[in-house]
Amino acid sequence: MSPKRGDRVAPPAVGDEYELRFATTEACNGWDQLAKQAGPNTRRAFDAIRASPRGVGNSDRQHRLKGVLGSATWKGCVVERWQYEVTGGGRIWYLIDDERRTAWITYAGAGHPKSTE
Repeated sequence: MSPKRGDRVAPPAVGDEYELRFATTEACNGWDQLAKQAGPNTRRAFDAIRASPRGVGNSDRQHRLKGVLGSATWKGCVVERWQYEVTGGGRIWYLIDDERRTAWITYAGAGHPKSTE
């Protein structure tokens, strides 16, 4: 369907960008809360992950998780799990699905995920 006057403008797709998708309902809810608390930072995270999910040039905020948290099985394949530090405590965790050129957000929230405790 073509856009109409008054519709929201979607950013243009660039061939090498990744799509961002929610892997869980909890990630959807956490994203909304994070965006309300730190909107500009969440937007920067969105843009950075979409442009370079492996954090090229953004190692201070974006890095692969360590140890057993650094990988996960997604849709039958082992994939890398990365983190973007949105704020001092706010985090986004995502899986990099190179085959689908998609970053699957598994956690978003204003605090550290429980699995790191």
